[in-house]
Amino acid sequence: MAGKAGSGTAAMRVAVVGAGVSGLTALKCCLAEGLAPTCFEQSRDVGGLWRYTEHIEDGRPSLYTSVVSNTSKEMSAFSDFPFPEDFPVFLPHARLLEYLQRYAERFALRQHIHFGTTVVSVRKRPDFAATGQWDVVTEADGTRESHVFDAVMVCSGNFSDPSLPLHCFPGIERFQGQYFHSRQYKHPDVFQGKRVLVVGMGNSGVDIAVEASRVAAKVTVCTGRGAWVFSRVFDHGYPWDMVFNTRFMNLIRNSLPGALTRGLISYRVNQWFNHENYGLQPEKSCLVREPVLNDDLPSYIITGKITIKPGVKEFKENSAIFYNCPEEEPIDIVVFCTGYNISFPFLEEADVKVENNHASLYKYVFPAHLQRPTLAVLGLIKPLGAIMPVTEMQARWVTRVFKGLCQLPPRSAMENEVMEKKKNKVQWFGLSFDEVLKIDCLVYSDEIASFIGVKPNVLALLFRDPKLALSVFFGPCTPYQFRLQGPGCWDGARQAILTQWDRTLKPTRTRVTSSSSGIWPSFLTLFGFLLLMAAVFFGFQ
Repeated sequence: MAGKAGSGTAAMRVAVVGAGVSGLTALKCCLAEGLAPTCFEQSRDVGGLWRYTEHIEDGRPSLYTSVVSNTSKEMSAFSDFPFPEDFPVFLPHARLLEYLQRYAERFALRQHIHFGTTVVSVRKRPDFAATGQWDVVTEADGTRESHVFDAVMVCSGNFSDPSLPLHCFPGIERFQGQYFHSRQYKHPDVFQGKRVLVVGMGNSGVDIAVEASRVAAKVTVCTGRGAWVFSRVFDHGYPWDMVFNTRFMNLIRNSLPGALTRGLISYRVNQWFNHENYGLQPEKSCLVREPVLNDDLPSYIITGKITIKPGVKEFKENSAIFYNCPEEEPIDIVVFCTGYNISFPFLEEADVKVENNHASLYKYVFPAHLQRPTLAVLGLIKPLGAIMPVTEMQARWVTRVFKGLCQLPPRSAMENEVMEKKKNKVQWFGLSFDEVLKIDCLVYSDEIASFIGVKPNVLALLFRDPKLALSVFFGPCTPYQFRLQGPGCWDGARQAILTQWDRTLKPTRTRVTSSSSGIWPSFLTLFGFLLLMAAVFFGFQ
């Protein structure tokens, strides 16, 4: 397999590391641009994070058995491959894996994947400044092999290296109970009859706390900063992201003054329940935080199944002491939901610079300092929305950069933007774990789409196809919008947009009475609803 590419009429050879969400769409986009991709996947099947295994595997993400997606199927789909209409709106991991497997079959991706193969190292070749090529060493069944590629797409994700900062928890060394990182959690049986402490207020922490409370003697969640919590099911029963992520609402939320935005956020999220009364009010309300998606938490708090406490001040042999709480809390098991480290063990540190758990990448994709733009990292972001269409947009852009169809700015301009974005994110979110990676998915997708030439022109659509234009602007910003025009346009994009509510309501509207209305919101109803909600619902950015 070793050899050079790029000479004569040979297709540019691209190494894709990982066959999860990012890796599959990277493969598909490479093929669409006429590149020659080879994907290396250390496991035996596609799916990455979404391929559940009962046992934890080194170097791979790990799911607990009850995981359900936090974003709806219409907002999570790849832009030219809608989910089947009978799939549930929010997807258990098995259904999402099935979708990824169907995607791989539909676009004949498996033949380009080397399963059971680990990427050991990726290094610049001696002539990198002239060729941009990479030496890639892989290992399969104990045998190592060397390859030369014209470009590399890193799609290995950031959920494999757990962050367990025990030094931040005084007394943990004398704690006599059990403790582990959330990556090790699979089933709630381990909590049977125990007094459980969950450290961390992210989505995984809350999910685990809710599950544990069904079998544990007592469950406590500690958080130093609090969080806004809301349900997957929004007003009128619609999926949260299909109401929240629209172009109309995005325009509103990015136009309001910051103080007004924060005040309205507080007002809106407290309509479901008063966060202060439940111990969840964010500590620094001046900072906009990522919301926690959970349908059960307030019910479990009000029924006494879960208790919210401040951050841990100190651990004792069989208990914990919290800030501003003098009494000790007896504890048997501690689950640290403290996130993950960003790491690329196969890359040289100089190629992707990671500082304070933040990779310095232009648009979260390209190392700005490299002489040639032939290395890209996909999926190293936390969009406030679905990640699958965002990584697909990255892949579409990257493959066109590789081909020379899209140009990057000068190195100095890219490095300056990376530093500015890092500063701004710290101001918005506060410096905590991987907060710097959080983005507004609609703003970001539009920006990358504009580089490619696929950002929808709503004004032009209004004159050419008013019905479609209104759906694009006022309706949910589903990924199909980025296939309406430009490179890679898809003939089925218009129909996919106009039928997105059909596929959303199909799996839930299983009992239809003679007096039932149509199976999607009328435009007037949706328009009025969006006008009302836009005043108070403008997002977490």
